[in-house]
Amino acid sequence: MRTKLKLAPLLAEFRSDDRIRPNIAHWKTIPPRQARLAPFPADLDARIRQTLVDRGITSLYTHQAASYNHVRAGRNIVAVTPTASGKSMCYHLPILQSLSEDSQMRALYLFPTKALAQDQRAELHELVRQAGLPLKSETYDGDTPANIRQLVRQAGNIVITNPDMLHAAILPHHTKWVSFFEHLQYVVVDELHTYRGVFGSHVANVIRRLKRICSFYGSDPQFICTSATIANPRELAQTLVEAPVEPIDDNGAPAGTKHFVFYNPPIVNAELNIRRSATLTARDIASLFLENGVQTILFARSRVRVEVLLTYLQELIKRRLGPRTIRGYRGGYLPSERREIEQGLRRGDIMGVVSTNALELGVDIGQLQACVMTGYPGSIASTWQQAGRAGRRQDESVVVLVGTSTPLDQYLMQHPEYLFARSPETARINPDNLIILVDHLKCAAYELPFADGDRFGSAEIGEILEFLAEEQILHRARGKWFWMNESFPAHGVSLRSAAQENVVIVDISTQGAERVIGEMDRFSSLTLLHEEAIYLHQGVQFQVEKLDYAEKKAFVREVKADYYTDANLAVQLQVLIENAARAMRGGIACGYGEVAVHAMATMFKKIKFGTHENVGSGPIHLPEEELHTDAAWIDFPEVLLTGSEETDIERGLAGLAVVLRHVAPLFVMCDPSDLHVVAQRKAIHSGRPTIFLYDRYPGGVGLAEQAFRDMGLLLEKALQVIRSCPCEAGCPSCVGHADHGAKEAARTLAQFAFQDVLQEGANHVH
Repeated sequence: MRTKLKLAPLLAEFRSDDRIRPNIAHWKTIPPRQARLAPFPADLDARIRQTLVDRGITSLYTHQAASYNHVRAGRNIVAVTPTASGKSMCYHLPILQSLSEDSQMRALYLFPTKALAQDQRAELHELVRQAGLPLKSETYDGDTPANIRQLVRQAGNIVITNPDMLHAAILPHHTKWVSFFEHLQYVVVDELHTYRGVFGSHVANVIRRLKRICSFYGSDPQFICTSATIANPRELAQTLVEAPVEPIDDNGAPAGTKHFVFYNPPIVNAELNIRRSATLTARDIASLFLENGVQTILFARSRVRVEVLLTYLQELIKRRLGPRTIRGYRGGYLPSERREIEQGLRRGDIMGVVSTNALELGVDIGQLQACVMTGYPGSIASTWQQAGRAGRRQDESVVVLVGTSTPLDQYLMQHPEYLFARSPETARINPDNLIILVDHLKCAAYELPFADGDRFGSAEIGEILEFLAEEQILHRARGKWFWMNESFPAHGVSLRSAAQENVVIVDISTQGAERVIGEMDRFSSLTLLHEEAIYLHQGVQFQVEKLDYAEKKAFVREVKADYYTDANLAVQLQVLIENAARAMRGGIACGYGEVAVHAMATMFKKIKFGTHENVGSGPIHLPEEELHTDAAWIDFPEVLLTGSEETDIERGLAGLAVVLRHVAPLFVMCDPSDLHVVAQRKAIHSGRPTIFLYDRYPGGVGLAEQAFRDMGLLLEKALQVIRSCPCEAGCPSCVGHADHGAKEAARTLAQFAFQDVLQEGANHVH
């Protein structure tokens, strides 16, 4: 393990260096926190107690003790504490204690990713081995060999898996798990905050199916949930498990001093208010830490940005540290590659890692000292999760948030109190989303027949069962509804996205030695794996030679290029059903309802490394993707811009859409990728200039509905951003680009719309 460097001299340089100090928009030092402890429970098994003492643990944190007591009293819980606060002991201890008293008892551990499951399996195995408990715990996922699977089904006291495996491989084959379901007493749902949006809505239905099967076998398990800090952990847990849940948020874990620095890159064009690239700035700050021996994690918002930053950093510091000491980490890497990187970080062999939000979750990667974020991560919860990756116990640490030129980042640079004063986001799920509900009713009917009058959790399902019977998927006989289709329904339902299958990426650089190097969801492949795209993997460049969209395979060949590619999506919306509407006095109208979104990748640009200039472009020939979802919209009357050029109306709409795209996620409380914003000069439903805000998930999960309710607040904040921006003619920090007509027209639209919404009293503006 490398010796950790003291941060103090480096932080002093940050404060005094004339190249750095003027760009620090805000510096907040969060003081250290002392541990608050509670004694071991009186009934704790002597073997478990001794194992903890041997590990240097002589007492519990207060939240661990509270969790133990509530679980032992038979209550469902949700433990809500920050990263690295010992949340795993909130479930390990009461479950191991119960198993020490009854070896027939069973527990199910659910983790959102395989990486977390493997990480927790290693910790649990070591705990059980040291305590000498005669228990069997094993992971059950796609990598588990067939001979081990049978052993796990029959004799596993603790089964560690993920929701996808529970959905597709365990519940449909419950007859092979009879003993397990008969004695299932505890279900652990770790990283609860990740179960939001479409994924959380799916998992809520998987849990409905799990509870239904448990009831069939005579068990009624308790749920133990753990979560990072979000606004509504108890509500989310209760919606997910459909039962009362006791919240535990009295964090007793210690923490070291943490410095949180808001770094705004310098302005390079004062007239247009354009700042230096956040990517290049983040690279330089991370290089400074790494060159001084500070183990660092650098977060980027996209896979492409991860690979671009990795390429830069490996080139910058390979002479001092060696290229393998800086690694990338993101979705699409093979599991073995990710395990190797995690172990290297824990040992200290890897000094730096560039990651997407894949490393937000609680995988143990050791105690890093510095965290650099390339732009606001998109939510308060994600920001604190990423920040928690530095100084994971009692070390001093530093977090640097590098602002991009987007309105959202510049708003935060000017209002840092937003991050520190507001509570984290509300996690929303909609288990009764019709598309998701029907999918899981099919799965549930395959597992066990429904009887007349049955509910599915809290959902009434009589009409849906009749519909499925009409479609000859179910058959009703003797008051019961039986599965009658030949297909296996779970295989057709993806919990993670609207796409049913991923595109496999095949390296054909060496003839006769093709190898799979990664995978990607189908929707992302439109813009990242089109033919001629540069696909970056661990800093190595590959050019896509062919995307076989029908067979879901992308064939790539290693190349050396001085550019990367970025693609555009063209989007059109059509209103299908209007569920709610408000007409304002100025002729402006707000609406909310169901829409069809048609998206097509149209062209790509070649962007030069280092300078980020455009050095070429080309067309993309791929089929259109269609999405049915919910949207909120605001229609503008033509007379609002009477006398303006036609192009001004279009530019004003586009400019206001840019501002709303960045402001809306702050106040609807969601990730920017969850709520998309599109402007149309003549909307199909009204023939008028319109801006749509739509959920990116099929059927919607409530974000657009929230945007409809808060339209006045969103317009007020958009107007505030446009007015407060110091640029003269528009810039990346307001309407997206330099265009005086666009800025003025966007300001006019926002001002009239906000005043009309306010006059109608349709929204309470905070």
